Amino acid sequence: MVALPVYVQVPAYYTTRLGMSLSLAGIVLFAARLVDSAQDPLLGLWIDTLARRNALRRTMGTGAVCLAAAFAALWLPPVSGDAWLAAWLAISLIVVYLAHSLINVAYLAWGARLGDDRTLARASAWREGAGLIGVLLATGLPAWWMAMPNTTPRMTMAAFSSLFAALLIAALWLLVRVAPPWQATPATSPAPSQMTWHAVRDNLAFRALLLPHFLNGLSVAIPATLAVFFIEDTLMAPNWVAPCLILYFLAGAAGLSGWVYVSRRIGPMQAWRLAMLLAVVAFVWAGLLGPGDVLSFLLVCALSGLALGADLALPPVLLALRIPAGEGPAVYYGIWTLLGKLSLAISGLTLPVLAWLGYQPGTPTIGSPVDALAWMYAGPPCMLKLAAMALLSAVPHASPEPS
Repeated sequence: MVALPVYVQVPAYYTTRLGMSLSLAGIVLFAARLVDSAQDPLLGLWIDTLARRNALRRTMGTGAVCLAAAFAALWLPPVSGDAWLAAWLAISLIVVYLAHSLINVAYLAWGARLGDDRTLARASAWREGAGLIGVLLATGLPAWWMAMPNTTPRMTMAAFSSLFAALLIAALWLLVRVAPPWQATPATSPAPSQMTWHAVRDNLAFRALLLPHFLNGLSVAIPATLAVFFIEDTLMAPNWVAPCLILYFLAGAAGLSGWVYVSRRIGPMQAWRLAMLLAVVAFVWAGLLGPGDVLSFLLVCALSGLALGADLALPPVLLALRIPAGEGPAVYYGIWTLLGKLSLAISGLTLPVLAWLGYQPGTPTIGSPVDALAWMYAGPPCMLKLAAMALLSAVPHASPEPS
């Protein structure tokens, strides 16, 4: 529920609703995401240490409280004007990113020791399916509340932030009470600070997986950053923003179990490459769409959403199988999420590029600015996806002693 609004809706909210300039918003997003990317490996080391000391759950609880407060602050700035809005956005994002990373890296590493590839794939599909439920709530509820009479965006986001806080605390309580216990590295293993960086560096199977993961993440991050702008100003269909996003994520949820089944038949690596090909075939046509092509775009959303299911379920499995049994998993997931967030940071730079090309949010025109938006939305993502698919063919099998 926090990832979609921050990565997809914040740029449009601060530019179209609060009046921040597009270039400034893009620079702030890039800087905040860059800070967010750098912290994850260090958080991973810390999380592995906390798990050894049985202090992780208390720290995750503190992180949840901080995340709920910062998420509310992000949507309810008490300031106006570009300079003050930029400062508020930067500080709020950094706190949100820090708290979210702490919980997310710990949560991913928690599930890394659950069993073989089939067990991991099944668990990953359940986890990402639950995440997509949160995404759908984050997409549909604000749009529904905002459509009510006498409701302002500020009132809507205040209500949504309150709901998010309540669900986050309840979900973390259930995780602590019901989930299988964290399986930390054996007490006889060296402490993470003594051996982790060399072990990660020498893990060739893990390192070979990083560049395809980064390129694929960038191919998803660019359209995520530009989706609202594309629907509103290229398709000229602002009322279709929520339905298009909901369809995309519903298709992703529907595809989860299917990709788990495919991965059992041909392996998670080949299944992921097949999904990448489907995503390119489905999404490349988005760059040719224009005003009124909503039905065609819905088909694009449905097919590319099906491919999203593989992006969610399979990469964590490939990573878990490449973590040796005697090493702490959290630092691996810290590096893994670093690359995903770095791709999001780079995708924020598309906003100042579009501003330089003449595009301004909320002012659709026929001509080069909108053409630039459509090309940026569909062209680079497809090229990046093809590059990631090609690189995956050279990734070696899992390292010895998989978890």
